[in-house]
Amino acid sequence: MADNPPIDIIHSRDHDRDLEIQVSSKERRPHSTENETATGLQQEKPEDVPPDGGYGWVCVASVFWINAHTWGINSSYGVFLSHYLTNDVFPNTSPLMYAFTGGLSISCAFLIAPLATHLIHLFGTRVVLNLGVFFETLSLIGSSFVTQRWQIFLSQGVCFGLGMGFLFVGSVSITPQWFRRRRGLAMGINAAGSGLGGMMYSLAVGAIIPRLGLSWAFRILGIIAFVVNVICANLLRDRNKIVGSRYKAFPLPLLKRPEFLFFLGWGIFTLLGYVAILFSLANFAVSIGLSAHQSSIVGALLNLGQGLGRPFVGMFCDKLGHINIAAFLTFLCGLFCLLIWIFAHSMGLVSFFAVLVGAVAGTYWATVAPVLAEVIGLKDLPGGLSITWIVLVAPTTVAEPIALLLRDNNSENRVYLHVQIFTGLMYTAAAVCLWIVRGWKVGDNIRVKQEKAAAAVETDQKDGGAVPPPPQATEAGDGKRSVDRSPVHSKAALWYPHTLLRRMVAAKKV
Repeated sequence: MADNPPIDIIHSRDHDRDLEIQVSSKERRPHSTENETATGLQQEKPEDVPPDGGYGWVCVASVFWINAHTWGINSSYGVFLSHYLTNDVFPNTSPLMYAFTGGLSISCAFLIAPLATHLIHLFGTRVVLNLGVFFETLSLIGSSFVTQRWQIFLSQGVCFGLGMGFLFVGSVSITPQWFRRRRGLAMGINAAGSGLGGMMYSLAVGAIIPRLGLSWAFRILGIIAFVVNVICANLLRDRNKIVGSRYKAFPLPLLKRPEFLFFLGWGIFTLLGYVAILFSLANFAVSIGLSAHQSSIVGALLNLGQGLGRPFVGMFCDKLGHINIAAFLTFLCGLFCLLIWIFAHSMGLVSFFAVLVGAVAGTYWATVAPVLAEVIGLKDLPGGLSITWIVLVAPTTVAEPIALLLRDNNSENRVYLHVQIFTGLMYTAAAVCLWIVRGWKVGDNIRVKQEKAAAAVETDQKDGGAVPPPPQATEAGDGKRSVDRSPVHSKAALWYPHTLLRRMVAAKKV
């Protein structure tokens, strides 16, 4: 044992020798010019370090309430849908056409993402946010005066989607700029806003419509949303110039990267399942014999679960890794749909499922930005999100129509059985896609560390040093330090099946 000194002692000796090399190097070059020094400073710009707090918490609170009054209000469409279907508000309108209205608002929000990204590049974040406030207010107030079905498609579908899209795209990438160590927690709090807003407005809409009517429900939502959103939009402050964010509407080279394509697959499958749950659960409650009031409570509990669960999702992401938690909870949501939702036939069990699945169903919204930042980097995050929202237009548009077509109206107690199986399988497929990304990320982290070590060797050799750097020490699974002597791999080698599978199951924080 005495002949084998611990690794930290080896490091200290190597460190001493590195200091000697640096001193001798300085002695050999005593007359370095000021121009060389200035050039070196320009080449080695210090990396931006987010403040991890300060005014960032004001931004977190602002994005929280924006989400509550965009995605939260949109989440209450399940209550509107149940009212439309049970009262035949617009004659000769099929359930499928009503379903397209809810999906249309989400798809339009994503469809407008490239334009919103380009406008941020031209005019800044605040202009885009206030543009979103205008369109959303116009949508809700305009919906209170509609008399025909095509009007509700334009107002509650297209116009609301435009407003939600401008507000969402303008705000979603601000919080990651302010946080690093607590980024998961901050994003989880942001995402909780849509859950809290969905709970509040599902209960509010369910109570307002019977008392004041459909028109006043829209007007009240419009007034409240305008006041809150206009305040929060003007409190937000981005750090685009400091971070060096690249606001490209279509950074097409990203589509050549397999890890980004699997990331998109995670989003596509997740959204197919998420929209189906979000807009079907309230009407599912009616299909098993519950009242309209009880169905609105179920919708509120679903959003309550999202509001309570997402901050904890962010906290676990900070401790265990964003990709790890996102993949696990996505799979868990699919499992809940297959093992609990299928057997839910009472108010108690449906309510339990609504809270439980709500805590994990919206994991995508709490983790999409941090996970994408891990995959492509913070500077390319706006452009990557822009492509992501465009890709998600199709699944969000067709998810609820697919769910309605899968309903078996001839069955008494199993009307939504095919919908439940479909939703569970979609979440499972999404988890598999992200788990593949995890395997790539584990390998990529190792590759980056090895490249840095190799670069350090070259630097020492150029400076005249003859002593190689110490082997790279990594944390082993038992908490002890071990030495990684594996060769440097190329980016293509990370996708070799045997390598990928081994690292998919490796115990690493990513």
